[in-house]
Amino acid sequence: MGIERRHRAVPAAPLVLLLLAAGCTGAPDAPAPGPSAARPGAVAAPGASGTPVARVCGAAGTGPVRPPAGAVTVDPAVAGDLAAKTAAAPAGTVFWLRPGRHLLAPGPSAQVEPKPGDRYLGAPGAVLDGRRAHAYAFGGTASGVTLSHLTVRGFAAPRDEGVVNHDMADGWVIEHVTIEDNSGAGLMAGARQRLRSSCLRRNGQYGMNAYKTGDTITGLVVEGNEITGNNTDDWERREPGCGCAGGIKFWAVDGADVRGNWVHDNRGPGLWADTDNNDFLVEGNLLEGNDGAALIYETSYNAVVRNNTLRRNGLVEGRAAAEDGDDFPYGAVYVSESGGEPRVPARTDRIEISGNVLEDNWSGITLWEDADRFCGSPAQTSTGYCTRLVKDPARCAPPGIAAPPLRADCRWRTRRVEVRGNRFALDPAAVGCAGGCGRMAVLGGEGTGPAWSPYRGSGVAAAVARGQENRWHDNAYTGPWTFVAETPGRTLDFGRWRAAPYRQDAGSTLRAGRGAR
Repeated sequence: MGIERRHRAVPAAPLVLLLLAAGCTGAPDAPAPGPSAARPGAVAAPGASGTPVARVCGAAGTGPVRPPAGAVTVDPAVAGDLAAKTAAAPAGTVFWLRPGRHLLAPGPSAQVEPKPGDRYLGAPGAVLDGRRAHAYAFGGTASGVTLSHLTVRGFAAPRDEGVVNHDMADGWVIEHVTIEDNSGAGLMAGARQRLRSSCLRRNGQYGMNAYKTGDTITGLVVEGNEITGNNTDDWERREPGCGCAGGIKFWAVDGADVRGNWVHDNRGPGLWADTDNNDFLVEGNLLEGNDGAALIYETSYNAVVRNNTLRRNGLVEGRAAAEDGDDFPYGAVYVSESGGEPRVPARTDRIEISGNVLEDNWSGITLWEDADRFCGSPAQTSTGYCTRLVKDPARCAPPGIAAPPLRADCRWRTRRVEVRGNRFALDPAAVGCAGGCGRMAVLGGEGTGPAWSPYRGSGVAAAVARGQENRWHDNAYTGPWTFVAETPGRTLDFGRWRAAPYRQDAGSTLRAGRGAR
């Protein structure tokens, strides 16, 4: 479900030893092995807002040691006991899984299919293990299901499919759950899903794939989780350009609160909102050590990105691109064909990027718009999707597309983006950068076709850089930053970035010393 892009956000910092999520008990274990854990000099650190973000993996609290009153007890010694008892019980049953390794019955199609309102509580040490013999753990369309204090591992979901909530049912609550070492996505999402205080790690594709077949997901909450080490199957290497990797992928989500998560050391991007998303709040997260961008917001609308800490993102993919001679500025935050749109209801009518701390990422913030990417264009590979302003893709064709309002409304435009009050710090020695890093950018691509496209030439690049209300101001920079405007090859110093015709970063400061803090 990824889509091709002309420029991809391609291919870590101190370890965060953070407070346990609310409701967890017990002493924390040592951090799970991985790139961050192995780094020398690790220190504790909160997010940019000072609010602790979640260290959950290896430190989750324990579930109830005895079954709650009225609960159905599930025996790990009986293969398939969980699915069988679920099928036999009425809706709204509480199931308590005894300590131990729970298995499904033989057969690749075996899975647990909850009824509405069912609750699954794991005792300390309760694990549902797919043994690589089963694709899915929990499926079906029942709403209002709760999973807590349970480990789900070893399932073999296909690419773009998920192990938990496989059928994207609505209203699920997943809390204090570990979903690890599965193929595909660890978790799918439905409307009003709550993912809290959980560990999504080492899954083959995504930690979570927030996609609902043929529908929009509304009211999604992702809070206090640790999302780490996902895309172990390295899908971008296996299928270059698939756009199908990272920590969490969001697709057609309208209304998402993503707060207080630790998203780190994922192969590919950390968080990726890709196609027709709207009304996101991304707040108080720590995003670090991801091979690609920390955050991609693509062909989407209206978001608040504030008080996050982003460290050492994009080093793997940025360095690889630079070594290949690619001069595109691969940012830690990559806004691609996305912007503020007052006609699409949300908590803001802009993309607001404020109060964040970005330290030693490959680059800073990149705003990009591809002139050949519009509804009705052969370059638009999300088949059947159009902008939220034009419901019928057939309208985005000649001759109507050449005139208002379609000329504007058939495009996913990078517009009304405000970058204010952020701190950007860069030490090239810490990043390991001999060139190509440390850039801030607002640019577009040359329009090449088709022949009837009204966007051919340099008009889109000029518009995104000078005419679509994209503004940096009141930021603080330390280190040898450079700035890119209109085209990848147009690199500016701080003075020219602030001067006409771009007039960016009014009220901002730059201390250009190498490694200055």
